Amino acid sequence: ATCFEVWGYRPCLWKMVLVGMGAVCSGGLLLLLLYWLPEWGVKGTCTHTSLRDARTLLLRTTDEFRQWFRAKVHVMLAPGRKPFDSFNLQSTAQLPNGDGDHGVSAEEHHGKFAQRQPIHYFTHHSTKYYWNDETHNFELGLEDVNVSCASVHSDHSSGLSKMLQDYRRLFFGENEIAVRVPSLFKLLIKEVLNPFYIFQLFSVILWSAEDYYYYATAIVFMSVISIATSLYTIKKQYVMLHDMVAAHSVVRVSVCRGNKDIEEAMSTELVPGDVVIIPVNGMIMPCDAVLIHGTCIVNESMLTGESVPVTKTSLPSLGEEAARRYNMEEHKRYTLFCGTHVIQTRFYTGELVKAVVVRTGFSTEKGHLVRSILYPKPTDFKLYRDAYLFLLCLVGVAGIGFIYTIVLSIMNKVPAKTIIIESLDIITITVPPALPAAMTAGIVYAQRRLKRVGIFCISPQRINMCGQLNLVCFDKTGTLTEDGLDLWGIQRIEDGSFSPPESEAAKESLVNSAFVACMATCHSLTKIEGELSGDPLDLKMFSATGWILEEPTEEETALHNPIMPTVVRPPKHAIPEASQSNPLTQNMSCEIGIVRQFPFSSALQRMSVVVRRLGERHMDAYLKGAPEIVANLCKQHTVPQSFTETLETYTRQGFRVIALAHRQLESKLSWHKVQSLSRDLIETNMEFLGLIIMQNKIKQETAGVLCELRKANIRTLMVTGDNMLTAISVARDCGMVRAHEKVIIADAVPPKDFQSASITWHYTENPAQVVKDNQIKSETVEINLEEGMYDKKQTLQEQSYHFAVSGRAFAVITEHFPHLVQKLVLRATVFARMAPDQKTQLVEVLQSIDYTVGMCGDGANDCGALKRAHSGISLSELEASVASPFTSSTSNISCVPNLIREGRAALITSFCVFKFMALYSIIQYLSVTLLYSILSNLGDFQFLFIDIAIILIIAFTMSLNPAWKDLVWRRPPSSLISGPLLCSVLTQILTCLVFQVLAFLLVRQQSWYEIWTPQSDACNVSSSSLSHSQNTTSPHDHKNIRNYENTTLFYVSSFQYLAVAIVFSKGKPFRQPIYKNFDESLVCSSCCSASPPQIVCVPHDWRITLVVIVIVNAAVSFMLEVANDRWGSSFLSWLFCQRNKAPSVRYMHLALELQDDSDWPPRPSTVTYASDPQSHISAPL
Repeated sequence: ATCFEVWGYRPCLWKMVLVGMGAVCSGGLLLLLLYWLPEWGVKGTCTHTSLRDARTLLLRTTDEFRQWFRAKVHVMLAPGRKPFDSFNLQSTAQLPNGDGDHGVSAEEHHGKFAQRQPIHYFTHHSTKYYWNDETHNFELGLEDVNVSCASVHSDHSSGLSKMLQDYRRLFFGENEIAVRVPSLFKLLIKEVLNPFYIFQLFSVILWSAEDYYYYATAIVFMSVISIATSLYTIKKQYVMLHDMVAAHSVVRVSVCRGNKDIEEAMSTELVPGDVVIIPVNGMIMPCDAVLIHGTCIVNESMLTGESVPVTKTSLPSLGEEAARRYNMEEHKRYTLFCGTHVIQTRFYTGELVKAVVVRTGFSTEKGHLVRSILYPKPTDFKLYRDAYLFLLCLVGVAGIGFIYTIVLSIMNKVPAKTIIIESLDIITITVPPALPAAMTAGIVYAQRRLKRVGIFCISPQRINMCGQLNLVCFDKTGTLTEDGLDLWGIQRIEDGSFSPPESEAAKESLVNSAFVACMATCHSLTKIEGELSGDPLDLKMFSATGWILEEPTEEETALHNPIMPTVVRPPKHAIPEASQSNPLTQNMSCEIGIVRQFPFSSALQRMSVVVRRLGERHMDAYLKGAPEIVANLCKQHTVPQSFTETLETYTRQGFRVIALAHRQLESKLSWHKVQSLSRDLIETNMEFLGLIIMQNKIKQETAGVLCELRKANIRTLMVTGDNMLTAISVARDCGMVRAHEKVIIADAVPPKDFQSASITWHYTENPAQVVKDNQIKSETVEINLEEGMYDKKQTLQEQSYHFAVSGRAFAVITEHFPHLVQKLVLRATVFARMAPDQKTQLVEVLQSIDYTVGMCGDGANDCGALKRAHSGISLSELEASVASPFTSSTSNISCVPNLIREGRAALITSFCVFKFMALYSIIQYLSVTLLYSILSNLGDFQFLFIDIAIILIIAFTMSLNPAWKDLVWRRPPSSLISGPLLCSVLTQILTCLVFQVLAFLLVRQQSWYEIWTPQSDACNVSSSSLSHSQNTTSPHDHKNIRNYENTTLFYVSSFQYLAVAIVFSKGKPFRQPIYKNFDESLVCSSCCSASPPQIVCVPHDWRITLVVIVIVNAAVSFMLEVANDRWGSSFLSWLFCQRNKAPSVRYMHLALELQDDSDWPPRPSTVTYASDPQSHISAPL
């Protein structure tokens, strides 16, 4: 959620009177200014006061954008101060609706009667904030009441009375995500009040006063088309969003009304605390709710982009977890989110599937999503901030021309009206009216090209950001490696030690083993329309057993009363013959019913089930999960001594290893008792069963793409939830860590028993070296934790290293070693066992040291990181995943270089268009200023020809250059206000100025030159009588437009526009060259051959001179641009003595610091303690 700084204001009469007078005097311009700048608007009409007494609030976001907003404070009357206060509302009384004056008395918990109380609140971005008397601040989050999981069961499971529901609705409002589609009139007003259109309006009025009707009409026509297109797009987006949200937002639900009463209600009436009943055939959730009875199978693709159904179980009511505070993020496996589709529910006889409403309306997870679409954060901030600075410089240039025109006109005794009009005209020339449209065109074309290569984009402004990416984080499973895992083999425990690996789990001899029973039952698979569905790993594991899963119908569940809903059994032919001969004793025991599931949790890294074999009295618990976790939950004597060694053997080779465990539960445990037991009580004192070894193959495109990114100077990172050694092995296999580079594992331990937090640095040996030096006999060991391979005398090249950090270590280091975090992430390449929120945290840390971060994942648990990164790419089959700005339909990482290439091309295009538009205004400004000196100007049709035929068409076709085919080492400049870029613009301005002045002075030196009149004919002096008779009928030229200077400057400047367009249309290394852009080449050649208007005839010799001037001008422009590209930056750094200037980006600054630090990286097997302020001084083990 966004944080705000808040200031309170109340209206001030004398300020309002002053503003009113100012608005009248300025013709409404003052009001416009106050509308554009809310801060001035509030400060100009109100006086500062305390928040409690405020009537208007001024809000400023605390992020880097520092946006200002104003909000009006409203007052609501309610019988209590807080929504969760417990009242004994009189059953006969009616609650007020917040604004009526008939009061209702309510009894507070300390027994007094209270009248209705005024509650102050304001609404911002569809969220209500209420005044809190205790904290003296406005607060959001009324629904977060800090309740424990156990109290959700004890205090909130019976439901609300109608009375209490109505009272709470005063605070929470209707439960709907209402996307109001604004009327066209409202949208039009908002669009037209854009500063850019106001400036155009000013220009059009001015041109009409100068009789430039054609040009004014053309600009009005273009503006109308632009506004209409914009309105159509905005309206369409609103309607689409409205339809998407409204599709399932209002449904009928069954609500518990305390005790046993159940009544039907509309979902809009729900408030936090209501208890809803989830129907058997499922529903689309109208709110966020936590499950308190039963199990649900949910499709959450709307939120995560992941279409695999998820099993949600009821919130624990006993044990350690039940004492914890309910937190939606932490307890999401028990929470049903708004907008997700409950496919089916599992229930037990007589028990309904119930859930307590936690959040409603815009506070829900779906509401947050809709809000982020409705009110997006501004992006690509630097580019646009530079653009405004650039425009300010142009306005400064215009100011000089403004003063020059006034002085010149007064000296020439020009009438006052003409002085005003012409001096203002200079300003309209300097600020190009078509700039925003031309800038947007580049992004639209890039978006279209991305769509062609299967990359869909919901945030087009971020395309430019992709051009700046210098670090990309990759998820491992499903992104770098294949999505599915293949079962490589199993390794069971026999007599306390590992038996040899077996490739088959479906053998007859293993049917009755606890190992296969665990494989067959410990999963969250379910049948949907007859098809097995669930996590791909679970599917692979279950299918390897060859067993069959059956889910009884509702009637069967009722018949076999307390029999469990799901049964698994081996196929008939797999049951050993001995069992078949004695059906009464054995055959039934092969069938196992699943009594209770504790679903997989990425935080706990395990899942477990409670089962009962048919015919047996006791129940069993089976557990599967990360080997290190499972081993800790088992009785130590059941875990083989070679466990660590065996596990490392597999993980070093990149295998994914899962451990299994089993426990027989006491016979006295009844079915009902099991339903309320906490998982901590069951998942303990287990017996270790063995390991399942899964193979996760690297996708064939992965290594090539990572190599391409490395060549392009883009750093790559792996962020995964998998085991550390598996992750390092995959990083080596795919080239993220190269053969000669060493990996240092930072293993951090939190403080314990008077021992402060510490980090132990383990060095792993390079596999290449292992083979070369014959140091290790076993071939399977690929990564050896080696101690003595550290030599300080090694060169920097040889001493290249990578850190590898686990999720646990990352949490300890961020908390206890904050000063090491940035140093660590500067060289860390592998992040293993990372929880979803840690991925987001990592992205933030990388951004804090000035990296432009890209994140590529499969969308499921990377949502936060995908959204937080500058550019998130989700590999999802959905056309546009709401989880990230970009979605690729190809399921491998080859989309990353494509996106970066297109981003770079779009960024360079933005710079080209900007430079071209700036030059166009300056060239036209120079022409007009020179012509003003002889009291002339460019004609209406000449302006029209330049702006429409040349400028607009070139600005739009300039953006059509496709991206260059290779990713290069160099990155495009990140800022418009950079030395080489400004140098390029200034040299081109000077060139154009020199050649225009040259042509202007030369034409006046010609022997045939005279002050042009309609009778003049410099082309053909001999036929003067003929020309005279022709010209007598032509009307007199009031504005002195038709003359030799005008014609000369018009020709020269028209070719200058074309030359600059070609010079600025950069090709290699970021875009294809201009001759590949057929549209722009065609436009340039057709402009050269076009016949321009309002010119006079000049002699043949002068035409040749003009052609020579134009060619020399183009050649000089081209050479200067080439020179600037080659030597511009080095010349500027020499000129301003900036050779040894410290780098501006923090990560480079940090890298230079660490280069001189003799204690970094820490030596092998040393320990760094948190209490040490330096923390470089490490104690050897």
